[in-house]
Amino acid sequence: MPGLKLLHHDHSGRLRAHENTSYIPLGILLLIVGFALAVYSVQAAPPPPQSESVGLSGTMPGEPPAEAAVILKPTDGQHFSTTPITVSGTCPKGTLVEVFKNDIFSGSTFCTDKNTFSVEIDLLYGSNKLVVRVYDALNQAGPDSKPVTVFYDALPPQSGPITSLDFGGAQLLLNTDAVYRGIFPDKQMNVPLDILGGTPPYAINVQWGDSTNKVISRNNNVSFTTEHTYKKPGTYQISFQASDAAGRVAFLSVAALVNGQPDPATTGAATTNNTNMLLLLWPVYTSAIAVLVSFWLGERREKHILAKHGLLATRQV
Repeated sequence: MPGLKLLHHDHSGRLRAHENTSYIPLGILLLIVGFALAVYSVQAAPPPPQSESVGLSGTMPGEPPAEAAVILKPTDGQHFSTTPITVSGTCPKGTLVEVFKNDIFSGSTFCTDKNTFSVEIDLLYGSNKLVVRVYDALNQAGPDSKPVTVFYDALPPQSGPITSLDFGGAQLLLNTDAVYRGIFPDKQMNVPLDILGGTPPYAINVQWGDSTNKVISRNNNVSFTTEHTYKKPGTYQISFQASDAAGRVAFLSVAALVNGQPDPATTGAATTNNTNMLLLLWPVYTSAIAVLVSFWLGERREKHILAKHGLLATRQV
């Protein structure tokens, strides 16, 4: 436009020292953040193994249980006309109690804090020699209890006691190897089950000990597996009750342990997330330090150039 003239404003050479750039407070703030980040790194990241070292974890085996369980009920020579029956007595605290009849596994339970146990078991026709065996957490067996012999009088009187088991006979029995089966919460637990004897088809009602049950139908006595997922840690008593086409019944009760520790997979995922977070935070922190140092060096360089050319004015007090 005519008559309009732009004039450049000369630089006065006067600096406003540290009024707009406060390096000392920013440096202190970065030191605090760096300290917090270092502490987080130590807590979040697992320490690396030392040179020429091997890390191992485990449980050192101790002495197996020295005390045997004692069967208080039933008493020696007792007769029964119905099954299942309850076997109870005393036991070493903290052990797993397993009951056997004629050397056949019949059921398991945990010894209570009062050093007692109680478990329901099926009986074989005729004579049943009951023995209780205790195990510690490392599955080390203690001594057997004093045997108790009882009789199941479900058949007409016979010339002698029945001491053998006919798997193809009329009696219906259940068997499993799922003794003291440990699992984590929200993880599927598989329990194998065998149906011995009886007449198909079969119906099996499973009570998992957490107020839930499952009914299973089977057309043969081929071994199968049933599954369940527990929501909370603890000890549970699983009860199986089966019936066949002829109306016979069988019963089996076993103990299950649901661990109360975190899932290793979840722990591993958390460690991975912490590592990823550290990989993000440390570069950002390093960049912030680099930016602060760059600005400080730039200001120092500008002061040096202005002083060299005599343009740096003395700050007025």
